[in-house]
Order: sequence, then structure tokens, then C-alpha cells
Amino acid sequence: MTIAPSVSPVQAVENAGKLGVVSFGLFGDQGVFRSEATGAAEVVAGRFETGPVTVQYNSRKGGSATIEALARSLLAAANRLDAEKDVLFLILTSHGSPDGLAIKAGRLTQTLTPSRLADMLAKTGVRHKVVVISACYSGVFVPRLANPDVLVITAADANHSSFGCEDKARWTYFGDAFFNTALRQTVSLKDAFLDARSLVRKRELREHFEPSNPLMGGGANVLPLLVERP
Repeated sequence: MTIAPSVSPVQAVENAGKLGVVSFGLFGDQGVFRSEATGAAEVVAGRFETGPVTVQYNSRKGGSATIEALARSLLAAANRLDAEKDVLFLILTSHGSPDGLAIKAGRLTQTLTPSRLADMLAKTGVRHKVVVISACYSGVFVPRLANPDVLVITAADANHSSFGCEDKARWTYFGDAFFNTALRQTVSLKDAFLDARSLVRKRELREHFEPSNPLMGGGANVLPLLVERP
């Protein structure tokens, strides 16, 4: 786990840009992913100075949250951001496997791999990015994506499941801990992650699940740009 050093409030305000938020609920057979993608975007938009906000999700009947639509949405958001000063904030919620993220829109099925997502993000031209992935095995994305300009937060490491994917739930365990609880209360993504990781572990142990081990990597150059609304 790599966590950037703290930044003074004065320095942070001077460096602050705005966020472009793209949030996708990728697996349509369970409503929790639609709910989480929508709710997470609302929390982020409420905490930080945001520019464009795009939310898409799938359902059992179909939907527009495909690999191709994600690529288009990232480019569209990037076109409305300052490539050096602003931050592209991507939220993905779905089922996951060691191969990547599952996409299910009606009869359409796809797998979003770490390499494919890395290529999409690179094509945006936006230097600073945050990627939050709520899915089993989502730690597989950290080695491919994380660097000083890209902060990656995942609900699990590369070898474990995450929990809370019930159809009628509003949040997964990680989404509830990170977006719905910690990010509403803390002043930084780093603190929100540390709080959420603790909350998730306590819940998993209480329910006798093997810990999912959420991860945070990269982002040393990104965290100074993430300044909450006054």
C-alpha cells in the first residue's frame, strides 16, 4: 500500500482543480451496482468541486454501461477538464474476477481487463486521475494502473472476494464504508480509505468472512489536488 504524504491546507487550496466524475454500474442483474454507482457519484460531487458528472448503469433488460460507452464517457469528461490542473475521477462497481470486471447488460457480457482500462485512461490525456473499483479481486488493477499521477483504490486485493452484492442492497460493504460513511466525514481520500478499510474488516470478521483486504496505491501527485468544498 502506498499513501502519499500529507499536504498543508494552504498548499492544497493553491493547487486545487475540479473533478470530472464518471461512475459506472457494470453488472445489470443486481440493482446494488446501479444504486452504488449513482450514490457514489453524488457523494463525490457533494464533497469536491466538480465539473462534468456522468453516471451510467445496466439492468437485466440492457443498459449503456459497456466498455465502448466507458471509453466514450472518459473522453467526453476529459474534454471538459484542464488536462494538467483538474482530476478525472472514475468509479466502477461490479462483480470481479482475476481477469477483470464483469459487464452484464441484458444478454451482452464483457470483461474489462486492467490493460484495457489502462489504455482508456491514457487516451484521455488528463494527467491526474482517481480510480475507485468496488468488486471482488479488484486489486488486480493496482499494478497496472497505479502511479504517482493515478490514485487507485480497490475493494479487495487481487486474491480475495469483496462482499455485499445483494440485489436489493443500496451499497456493497466497501461502497457503504468508503463512499456512504467515511468520505462523508473525512477531509481526504487517504483518511477515507483508512477508515473504510477498518470498517470493512470489522464487518467481515463479525460476519465470519475472509477479509477482502482493500488496497490503495499510487496518487502522490493527485492527493494535493483533491480539496473538499468549503
